[in-house]
Amino acid sequence: MAGQLEPAGYAARPCNGEVGNSMGQGVKTAWWRDVSVSAVVAGFVAVLVGYTSSVAIVFQAAQALGATTAQTVSWMWALGLAMGISCIGLSLHYRLPVLTAWCTPGAALLAATQGVSLPEATGAFVVCALLIIASGATGLFERLMDKLPMAVAAALLAGVLTRFGLDAVLSVRTSPGLVLAMLAAFLAGRRWWPRYAVPGVLVAGIAVAAAQGRVALGGVDWSWATPVWVTPQFSLGSVVGVALPLFIVTMASQNLPGVAAQRAADYAIPVSPVTTATGIVTLVLAPFGAFAINLAAITAAICMSPEAHADPARRYTAPVVAGIFYTLLGLAGGAVVGLLAAFPKELVAAVAGLALLGTIAGGLAQALAEPRHRDAAGLTFLVTLSGISVAGIGAAFWGVVAGAALCEHAANSRQRSAPRVTAGYCHVSCAGCPGACCGATRSCARRGGGSPRGG
Repeated sequence: MAGQLEPAGYAARPCNGEVGNSMGQGVKTAWWRDVSVSAVVAGFVAVLVGYTSSVAIVFQAAQALGATTAQTVSWMWALGLAMGISCIGLSLHYRLPVLTAWCTPGAALLAATQGVSLPEATGAFVVCALLIIASGATGLFERLMDKLPMAVAAALLAGVLTRFGLDAVLSVRTSPGLVLAMLAAFLAGRRWWPRYAVPGVLVAGIAVAAAQGRVALGGVDWSWATPVWVTPQFSLGSVVGVALPLFIVTMASQNLPGVAAQRAADYAIPVSPVTTATGIVTLVLAPFGAFAINLAAITAAICMSPEAHADPARRYTAPVVAGIFYTLLGLAGGAVVGLLAAFPKELVAAVAGLALLGTIAGGLAQALAEPRHRDAAGLTFLVTLSGISVAGIGAAFWGVVAGAALCEHAANSRQRSAPRVTAGYCHVSCAGCPGACCGATRSCARRGGGSPRGG
């Protein structure tokens, strides 16, 4: 969020797009009436960042599994459609900003897979989808998330997003003129038109890149994508070697920070139904190449920021717009690579970093606000920011594990150091107030009527 986090609890106000009528009942407004220019830009930036940051990994994954060019295009079609349908459907249904994405760590896992055919991998996609559905339908994932302290969730979000802020700063090395011009546009926007600061950054970046001759749209193939069905094959090796690891990284490295991002922004999404929905979408489109769809964190933060809409209850329109862009990119799968390659990588990095600046600051402030969780939040932030990967699971998961473990240790330490009162004996001083502690009168009598102290 490029400003301050809204006060905790604002999501308890009607966030379902309803207004009161004369009968005192709620009536849903048409969603397009809630759309603003800033929401459209936020949705576009989210899609731009999501695709450009990881589309190459998806192509590598398809190639590693032996996919043909037509099948690779089908993957982009299926993934774009899956993200588009889930973003639009879930955001409109709940009137909350729900943004989904493909599982980038899962794509990296697939890219490193050897000895598995495309039909076997497709069978693994189906099994992974069923596991996601089960984790949502049973409520298991939501129960685990409910045990996560808010400070750790906020630190996790800040740790995930800080990398994008650093990338924006480091991009000055390779393209100082472009990035500094975008920074100047951001500062001017924050001073004179704060609601449209990020759109101004995007426009300035495109203008400068075009002036430098770095926007090339000539090589884009605008042909429509054609879906290609791959019949799933199931084997023990693909289930153990692909399906289970894909499920673990999707839940631990993607859905977990996705829910954390929602809660850090004070949006109370129904975790179980939303998780189940992403599994169902993955299941339906798995034969066409949708390997895993999950809740987004980084791009979702863009859509949940004040730059998306001044009214938190209307920010759901940004994921809806993003879903439309996702769908269009999916339908035009053959044009995706060329279209996204038309923008310099420094432009994308700068837009993402500046759009997420306030969210990073707000996440850190929320993470460090409570002294008793400050150490755990700091550890979560550092581990998440480190980018380490253990057993194929990314830093986001291990950051949560480290932070939650430290929280639990601190809680146990406070419990052990707290005064203990038991019947018949007072473990704290009751001098001057006999009988004030549990059983103090009897304890004093047994100990000669003195001032018992224990411990």
